[in-house]
Amino acid sequence: MPHSHLKLYCGPAETHAPTLSKNESGQNCVTVAAGEILPLLADAVNSRRTWLSDFEDDEITISSDLYEVLLAYQYFNRPSA
Repeated sequence: MPHSHLKLYCGPAETHAPTLSKNESGQNCVTVAAGEILPLLADAVNSRRTWLSDFEDDEITISSDLYEVLLAYQYFNRPSA
């Protein structure tokens, strides 16, 4: 008789909950991993969701490393490059 292989399920993997805080002007803000929101934003842009325009003037904070990579990507992604 073959041995059965049982696995113990311990629930979903631990994830870090978003951090709710207030910025310098007292507005609520949430800190989340970029990997959590980038796929959602990319899909919203590709789907041309109109609600994105509601947030065009919102400021976001990113790391200086990511900013430098984005600037380089923008430079090399030019049609004349």
